[in-house]
Amino acid sequence: MPRGGEVALAHRNIYILPTRFGLMYAAALAVLLVASINYSISLGYVLTFLLGGTGVVSILHSYRNLAGLRLRPGKAEPVFAGQPALFQIWLDNPDARERPAICVQAGTHEPLATDLPAGHCGSLSLLLPTQARGVCRLGRLQLYSRFPLGLFRAWSWLELDSECLVYPAPETGAVPLPEGVDGVQAGAALQAGQDDFSGLRGYRPGDSPRHIAWKAVARGSVWLTKEFAGPAGGTVWLDWDALPGLEDEARLSRLCRWVLDADAAGRAYGLRLAGQEIGPAGGEIQRLACLAALARFRLPPRGGGL
Repeated sequence: MPRGGEVALAHRNIYILPTRFGLMYAAALAVLLVASINYSISLGYVLTFLLGGTGVVSILHSYRNLAGLRLRPGKAEPVFAGQPALFQIWLDNPDARERPAICVQAGTHEPLATDLPAGHCGSLSLLLPTQARGVCRLGRLQLYSRFPLGLFRAWSWLELDSECLVYPAPETGAVPLPEGVDGVQAGAALQAGQDDFSGLRGYRPGDSPRHIAWKAVARGSVWLTKEFAGPAGGTVWLDWDALPGLEDEARLSRLCRWVLDADAAGRAYGLRLAGQEIGPAGGEIQRLACLAALARFRLPPRGGGL
């Protein structure tokens, strides 16, 4: 089974067997041949060998429909646990002939079919369910085709280096953020009308789009970011050890909820996990870094006997 970031199919990994209709076709030819021999029907011989030769030639066309085909994985965007992971697969047809009815199947999921024009490349999008956080891998794929007559099925197994990051499912409902370093209850920062504008500063990559001074940008000025003071401007730490009464996965769901809420409120926040710390910051880069840390977090070992 070929593996890697890009896979090219060749005779070493393409297999061919007759389909159910192919077996019925062969049985019908056998009956026709016996009848032609029994009754000495010359046209029966002609028809039998003509149809038999057509079936044999279809073996070559079934093989050539897959041989030389190249596959490579596309980018898989992160999702939250419970959401389907979308994997994109690119199929490249380098030959000057069309490749119709190419099917790709992942596990027991419904196969997807596509036609590849000569010298072109196409893509297929596979949706795979996710139940738990972590890394969801595309796994083993089956590529097959019954072209041209459906008498033979040519297929190949392959495994592409493609994975999707699965964040913990955020806790549902309103969960107040913990207190900031200034002692202000951070949950109050989520209420409208409590942020006080304090000035402008130069734009930094990762700043929230809601805080960009768009009017100044529209006037042709340099990019500026609005700063706020008061309760909404405090830094808040999202700490694993601050949730001792919850199960491990429930803690991660709570932390995920806090990360999303703090980012939506434009807060500066940091994340502390067992053996890992992400310093306080804000914006999209901070949100993605914290969510990735939660997704890849390995639970601390439990104490116990041998």
